[in-house]
Amino acid sequence: MGLRIGSIAPDFTARTTEGEIRFHDWIGDHWAILFSHPKDFTPVCTTELGYMAQLKPEFDRRGTRVIGLSVDPVENHATWAKDIEETQGTAPNYPMIGDTDLEVAKLYDMLPEDEGDSCEGRTAMDNATVRAVYVIGPDKRIKAMLVYPMTSGRDFNEILRLLDSLQLNARHTVATPVNWRDGDDIIIPPAVTDEQAREKFPEGWQTLKPYLRVAKQPVD
Repeated sequence: MGLRIGSIAPDFTARTTEGEIRFHDWIGDHWAILFSHPKDFTPVCTTELGYMAQLKPEFDRRGTRVIGLSVDPVENHATWAKDIEETQGTAPNYPMIGDTDLEVAKLYDMLPEDEGDSCEGRTAMDNATVRAVYVIGPDKRIKAMLVYPMTSGRDFNEILRLLDSLQLNARHTVATPVNWRDGDDIIIPPAVTDEQAREKFPEGWQTLKPYLRVAKQPVD
């Protein structure tokens, strides 16, 4: 069985650019973003790591820890960070896992079990599927997963928007419609009865269909 939304995020111990971590302990009672890269010194990933560094204060504000992973040694990450700062204006300001034995890539179903146990001699194409984003809740369960090809840079503003939606649902049991942004109207899920909705939304809601009820976003 592969990982699914709702699965417990596999725990692991790994070396990172900020020392050794035990993943679940590192998450603690926070939310977390784990995003992975097929190899150091790859062009699209260089732009992503730099932009994530610029955006990290927004994740901090949402109580969310950020950690990267690349199938290369931690020592290589330090050299790559200099290139990232030079070309993108900001060096990574979050830990980067060195997944040299491919353990994490396999645990998270990014590489098959029979893919070997060393990063030595592997190319970015060998690791092409190590291009994933996992949003993990404080309960250590996977809340969302995104997988991209090597040629397409990930939209970290979209990941931030997704996180806002997930956290809003965790606090208020609501759903968010297409193209939702923080502050927009929300959807009352069908699992919430009208009686329960009256308690949550005393100002009422608009019923477009019995299964589609729209209300103002709850205020914390």
